[in-house]
Amino acid sequence: MRIWQLEGRKVALWGWGHEGRAAYRAIRSRLPGQALTLFCSRDEAVEVAALADSNLATETEASAERLSAFDVVVKSPGISPYGPEAGAAAARGTRFIGGTALWFGEHAGSDGVVARTICVTGTKGKSTTTALLAHLLRCGGHVTALAGNIGMPLLELPDSPQPPEFFAIELSSYQTGDVAASGAHPQVAVVLNVFPEHLDWHGSHERYAADKLRLLTEAAPVIAVLNANDTRLLAAGETARDAGTDVRWFGSRTGWHLREDALYRGDTWVMDTRSLPLPGRHNRGNLCAVLTAIEALGLDAVALAPHAADFQPLPHRLQTIGTRDGITYVNDSISTTPHASLAALDCFSDRRVALLVGGHDRGLPWEEFAEAMRTQAPAAVITMGQNGPRIHALLAAVADGSGFHLSAANDLADAMAQASAVLGHEGVVLLSPGAPSFGPYRDYVARGRHFAELAGFDPDMISAIPGIGIA
Repeated sequence: MRIWQLEGRKVALWGWGHEGRAAYRAIRSRLPGQALTLFCSRDEAVEVAALADSNLATETEASAERLSAFDVVVKSPGISPYGPEAGAAAARGTRFIGGTALWFGEHAGSDGVVARTICVTGTKGKSTTTALLAHLLRCGGHVTALAGNIGMPLLELPDSPQPPEFFAIELSSYQTGDVAASGAHPQVAVVLNVFPEHLDWHGSHERYAADKLRLLTEAAPVIAVLNANDTRLLAAGETARDAGTDVRWFGSRTGWHLREDALYRGDTWVMDTRSLPLPGRHNRGNLCAVLTAIEALGLDAVALAPHAADFQPLPHRLQTIGTRDGITYVNDSISTTPHASLAALDCFSDRRVALLVGGHDRGLPWEEFAEAMRTQAPAAVITMGQNGPRIHALLAAVADGSGFHLSAANDLADAMAQASAVLGHEGVVLLSPGAPSFGPYRDYVARGRHFAELAGFDPDMISAIPGIGIA
């Protein structure tokens, strides 16, 4: 769907966050007289009133009846289409789309392909992978846009008579369906992995996996770059191939892959990865995804690979923020799954670690994490947050025989104090909660900033995402 197709229809916006504001500005710039209704909170309605837009009405209750009154609702990504209100309105004919769908609709060519787009998704590692992709393309002299879920909505990218040569786009599982709904096709789609995640939004792991893979199954990219080591992607890759997508695998010996710490292209050694600023083997493995995507664009990936040494890591992702009194503080606040916490622990297997886990409870299973603690436990695990008691109960069953310290904390400050006491003056306090921050914090950024502040560091020094936008 293109923005001009909204003209004269009954249109609502649902949500006034970053994406909602971007959608409003994009629609208003093209359709200045279009009547719009915004569903938002009371506080946001006061803010919106200051816009003095006579064609913008606000409502504070998005009931099924009210949503059903609109032909199209442009919703923010965090609002689930599977909720009862949205479901009932959709059944009555209301179409729900997001800003991502509008952007893809606006940029699709006559064949439906949005040229020069590389969409990256996955449960873990998608932000770093997208940023690394943009970094390497720019090192090759290509003007590249870095946008999407990483921090700049696509609709915020400025229009230009000479658009970027490439678009590196991060997509969450909330947004992959938007690409499919737009009717457009990415040139390249990269899927890194699929683990249980966001069950409160999707309703089940099966639906989460299906929604994530809509980027392959429905958006029909020209080329798909998939992880050969993720069994969930094997069948999806075959389905995509049967539908006409050119499927390329990373992590296999015939393509880009790691052997121990060495990067290979097939049987050809390319470089040692140990000194790269990519914390964790999983991130160095995702370099293989980036190089496979670059080759899919027809570029020389071997020539660009060494530029990974100049990559600036993203904040809140295995971010070492400093050392005080012999203790190193590592901020992995972006970690929202137990799998991500295990990957973070693996990065510090040679250090004494006090791991802080727990947060908003979305019902994700922690049994696999608890079982892993039998053989790869850190010095201490300190639980906190809404799902802290559930995690603690699972770990209590293995802690005695595994020899690690286990305790519960009231909040982040208490957890950090307990971690310091256990470690003494040597080790790593690792915030890798494996759960969202909702409740005491607005988002993972606020949680990471508070962690830095409690550790005695300036939170303003750790939060900027480098390279966002066009460069």
